[in-house]
Amino acid sequence: MPFVFNNNQDIFHIRLKELELQAERIMDPTLKTRPVAIISSPHPNGIIVSLSPEAEEEGLFHGMKVSIVRKMTHGVQLLPYNQSLYSRVNRYVYQTVSMFTPVVEPEGVSGFYLDMNGMRAIRGHVQNTGLSIIQRIQEQTSLSGMVGISVNKLVSRIVTSVVPETIHEVQGGDEAQFLSPLKPPVLPTVKEKPVCRLLRFLWVEHVSHIQSMAGQPNEFRTFFGMYALQLSREAKGQDSSIVKPPQLRDHILEQTILPEDTNDENILHAVVKDLAEQVAFKLRKRRQVADKVKLEVHYTDGHQRHRTGKINGIDDMSVIAVCRRLFDKANERRNRVRTILIDASDFRPHVDQANLFMTEKSRNMAVSKAVEKVRLKYGVRSLQTADVFQALGRI
Repeated sequence: MPFVFNNNQDIFHIRLKELELQAERIMDPTLKTRPVAIISSPHPNGIIVSLSPEAEEEGLFHGMKVSIVRKMTHGVQLLPYNQSLYSRVNRYVYQTVSMFTPVVEPEGVSGFYLDMNGMRAIRGHVQNTGLSIIQRIQEQTSLSGMVGISVNKLVSRIVTSVVPETIHEVQGGDEAQFLSPLKPPVLPTVKEKPVCRLLRFLWVEHVSHIQSMAGQPNEFRTFFGMYALQLSREAKGQDSSIVKPPQLRDHILEQTILPEDTNDENILHAVVKDLAEQVAFKLRKRRQVADKVKLEVHYTDGHQRHRTGKINGIDDMSVIAVCRRLFDKANERRNRVRTILIDASDFRPHVDQANLFMTEKSRNMAVSKAVEKVRLKYGVRSLQTADVFQALGRI
């Protein structure tokens, strides 16, 4: 039984376009009609992160290197990236939008996801609610923004990136139709270099072409390999990620929606292994262990089971062993599994004790670090074992 996406949700995405520029112009009104570009660094390899329409008329664009900007024009005012200012503005806007729902997830410095489920009965039509939010932000901060509304985070965010109107809603069930005429780069997976190169080679110009290709699962998987499943779902406008409030931010959350609902233990163990490796990778980056790790198993009938433990070692084998043990304890039902989630928290520093002799633990850590070098360069999923690749590569 395939995963069923909920078409009754209301997820808002608030985008404060060019927030950095808006904040600078609020602080210094003399900048309001001048060509302005905000740069990541004054060094030649710095880039433009925000710019005014007047600067665009000078031929500048997002991502342009500072060295090129300085050669092209002397009439555009370059401002350094003021992280503290933008962070204060972001927090103030967060407080404002939190008046409308308790479940708000900041996205970068200029975006916010709002889980508005159940708010129709309280606040009425969702578009009127969206307009009220934008007006409140304008009143409280003098910032202008836009709202995208759909059943999930993916489509709501795409709405605010491609639709110029202040507010736009994509009705549940219309996600694929909305995405079909758009350019492929609106889909997150298209930003992966192998996917981007292949789509260019195939002259794929619209998401509708990806949707058509995904209709032939075997051929689609042959073309896109490990990216096929996620690309297929994104092209259809499917996204099961939840809106996570900031207080959940100091967790490592990894989740997999199975390509097909199954109770095949070989596939389920491979999925757990893949999730555990991702958790271990992030723990090593933090140089921390987790005093609490919860593994949840979600079944097709809506039930779930979980078990908790702790992670004392951060090599792949140690984390896999803990997660495998938790899964075996949690998976006590015979129903097919839909989703597996691992949530690590309560972090503390990892003490790496030196040992003169090679032990099994030190060998495991050495292997993990060797794999980590590849993944740091090419991405967490760039290196996978055959069982994981087979389990996750099916559509």
